[in-house]
Amino acid sequence: MNSHAPNIRAAIQPLEESAINRIAAGEVVERPASAVKELVENAVDAGATRIDVAIADGGKTLIRVTDDGCGIPPEELPLAIARHATSKIDGSDLLNIHSFGFRGEALASLGAVGRLTLTSRAEGHDAAELSVTGGKVDPVKPAALSRGTVVTLRNLFFATPARLKFLRSDRAEMQSISDVIKRLAMAEPSVSFTLRDVSGGGEGRVTFRADAVTGDLFDALRGRLGQVMGREFTDNAVPIDAEREGIRLTGLAGLPTYSRGAAVAQFLFVNGRPVRDKLLIGALRGAYADFLSRDRHPAVALFIDCDPHKVDVNVHPAKSEVRFREPGVVRGLIVSALRHALAEAGHRASTTVAGATLGAMRPEAPQGQPRIYQMDRPSFAARQTAYQAQAPGFADMQSSYSGRVVEVEERAPEADEAPRENLPLGAARGQVHENYIIAQTEDGIVIVDQHAAHERLVYEKLKTQMAQNGVSAQALLIPDVVEMSEGDSARLLEISDDLTRMGLTIEPFGNGAVVVRETPAILGEVNADALLRDILDELDDQGEARAVQERIDAILSRVACHGSIRSGRQMRAEEMNSLLREMEATPYSGQCNHGRPTYVELKLSDIERLFGRT
Repeated sequence: MNSHAPNIRAAIQPLEESAINRIAAGEVVERPASAVKELVENAVDAGATRIDVAIADGGKTLIRVTDDGCGIPPEELPLAIARHATSKIDGSDLLNIHSFGFRGEALASLGAVGRLTLTSRAEGHDAAELSVTGGKVDPVKPAALSRGTVVTLRNLFFATPARLKFLRSDRAEMQSISDVIKRLAMAEPSVSFTLRDVSGGGEGRVTFRADAVTGDLFDALRGRLGQVMGREFTDNAVPIDAEREGIRLTGLAGLPTYSRGAAVAQFLFVNGRPVRDKLLIGALRGAYADFLSRDRHPAVALFIDCDPHKVDVNVHPAKSEVRFREPGVVRGLIVSALRHALAEAGHRASTTVAGATLGAMRPEAPQGQPRIYQMDRPSFAARQTAYQAQAPGFADMQSSYSGRVVEVEERAPEADEAPRENLPLGAARGQVHENYIIAQTEDGIVIVDQHAAHERLVYEKLKTQMAQNGVSAQALLIPDVVEMSEGDSARLLEISDDLTRMGLTIEPFGNGAVVVRETPAILGEVNADALLRDILDELDDQGEARAVQERIDAILSRVACHGSIRSGRQMRAEEMNSLLREMEATPYSGQCNHGRPTYVELKLSDIERLFGRT
């Protein structure tokens, strides 16, 4: 039936093979990057060790993939471009899949919407060539090729011109192709990849290159990730290697302080296949929930390996999503493995924090003129004389400025005790603006945000207490009555049992008010009104869909903020050193609850470069 003649039934008839292939191509080949993905995956499945990809005009006019794989015999070339013909599975078990491709649709789809030429040579056979234009297959003919396969695709979507209108600019399409190649390069460290832009003709220019990496699992993986994501990522990431119920998780996870403003540095693989799976992304978000604010995203490269029967990869046309038989096990493995690895990193923060600090401090030299320093580094005696001359002036300034030098009692270390300067965060030397602790290390200085650091320490203590036997509570001599709307009070009373486990006991007081009878002992004196309203804000922010434990942790984070050393408080030398030692002993102390760094470490060599001493 149709809208023009609703009472007339149209006859059912089979579609032509070319129309079937064009329809199938709409799912398999969405854009040039999809074509590149299918062709490169075929090359990897063929056992190639070198893969060269040449692109012209963002893949719209030319895509050429050259590999040194096993090749295809001449008599099998017509089958290679037939729909649902493949050498990778026999069809008896659609879950026992060990290759990228298995449907046998890619070459048939590409030949239906473009001008496809397949040239190949298998060992023991002569090279042969087969061309397909808009679904029309030409006869197989001899060709010249030393080994492997060359697939050339020209004028993509010439047979379906409407699809060309939906493609983006050449630059955007090239960026998408580059992303596909990078993901496949991460999955196969033993294969060399080269991506060339030949839009202007000739050899073109290399836009991406990754040479094969040898070594054990982590050496090869770290080397390849350094090539693709940069050394900065590998230097600021922790290794992951965990297993649970036959599912293994390996890879690298960036420190929380090495986060990004968008999820552009998250690479996830299942049995070597690049995926963008909602379950895995959700688990990743849950693992970093304690360390990053909602507008920051972690940088990771994670590889999940399991029995193929435990995961179904045939649930998405582009095979970019998977379905696990035991999703809870996979999610729990990701969350626990990442948190354990980040805990072992201790107080470590990313090196990019110091780099950004130095970049902000470095003065700009006048354009075209090198910086000229008229005075060399003074001798020790000259520096001592200068310090003595300047000392009275500094003493007068200390009373009227917030920067102050702390008098630290120098004592000889015990026989088995190392000097404080040799410790990771050094020895406190001063406090600036009643918020930043300056500590001296063996080879530099450390600047600590006292509020952010103590917030993380209190939060970790609260979580530990709650996990053991609940947070210790302190009964108020005079209970606090907090006035609020009936809706807000009802929401708080709904989670009153959870709040009691946190050491915060509330009861209804009528007309929307609640009475606070106990507060967490670790927080000391608390503004109950502000604390309850912050908890309400947290409930609004994180919504009702999150798991109970995640909601409790989010509220604990807000509670910890109230019990932290506030900005503006002057600290004694022993207090500052105690805070530094606690940071060294507490996991995740390199960042606050929102992912901001708690300290910045500057090496003496970097500081000297700032002043032109090197």
